[in-house]
Amino acid sequence: MDKGLGKGLEAIFGEELVRENETVEWIHVEMIEANPYQPRQQFDDEQLQELAQSIEQSGVIQPIIVRKKGKKYELVAGERRLRATQLAGKETIPTIIREITDEQSMEYALLENLQRTNLNPIEEAQAYEKLSTALQLKQNDLAKRVGKSRPYIANMLRLLKLPQSVQKMLIEGQLSNGHGRALLGLKDESQIEPLAERAIQYFWNVRQVEQQVQQLNDNVSHETKKETPRNVFIESEEQQLEQYFGTKVQIKQTKNKGKIEIEFMTDDDLERILQLMKREQ
Repeated sequence: MDKGLGKGLEAIFGEELVRENETVEWIHVEMIEANPYQPRQQFDDEQLQELAQSIEQSGVIQPIIVRKKGKKYELVAGERRLRATQLAGKETIPTIIREITDEQSMEYALLENLQRTNLNPIEEAQAYEKLSTALQLKQNDLAKRVGKSRPYIANMLRLLKLPQSVQKMLIEGQLSNGHGRALLGLKDESQIEPLAERAIQYFWNVRQVEQQVQQLNDNVSHETKKETPRNVFIESEEQQLEQYFGTKVQIKQTKNKGKIEIEFMTDDDLERILQLMKREQ
C-alpha cells in the first residue's frame, strides 16, 4: 500500500476498511447504483472476466461498501467486484452499508482507484481536478491528501490542457503522461496534435519527442526573429525576469507603449508570482 494513500483511506474510514462486528448484508445487484464520483472510465475486460471466474468459484471475498440513496443504494467502494459479480450472473453481493458524505465518497473513489489499479493519465488528472474543485484544495493540500508531491500534481493537471484528440491518445495508452508533458512544451499549440500523431507512428520515446519539441520551438523562435528583429536589451531583461519568476515572460513593445506578460499555469503559480512582486515593493 502506498503510504500516503493508505493514510488517506484510514482518515476516511478508520484503520480497517471492514470493521469488526460490522453487519454484512446481501443486497440485490440491481439495487446498487454506480458511484457518480468514480474516476475510472475504462475497465479491463480481461481482468473483469478473471475476477468473475474467481467469484463463480469462491464468491466475493471482501464486501463492497455502499451508502443509502433513496430507496436504493449508491456504490462507494468496490466497482470492479460489483461488475464482476454481475458478469458472473450472481443476483446478490455481500455489502456493508455506511453513512458517508459526498466528500468522503468522492475522496474514497479516487484513493481506492489510485491505490489498487492504475488509472490512465487523463482519468487521474481529471480525478485530481474534481477533488481539488469540490473540496476547494490548493495543490499543496491536495498533494498531501493523496500522498503525492506538489510538482507531480501540477504536471498531471497540465495534461488537461492538451487537445481532446491528444488526451484520447493518452487514455488509450498510445502515449504516456511523459509524452503529454513534452508536447505541452510546444510554443505553437497547433503543432501538438500533428507531433503526437508522428510520435505514435514512429514509436518515439519521451526523449525523442522532447528533441522534436526543441527543434520545432527553435524554428518558431528563428521565424519570429526574422519577422520582427528584437532589441537585445529587451531579450536580456526577459531572461532575467524569467529566472526571477521561474516562468515564461514576454516584453512586448510598440512605438509608444508596451506590456509585460507573465505566464502562470495554476492558482498556486499565480499566488507565488504575486508574492515575488510584493517582495520587491
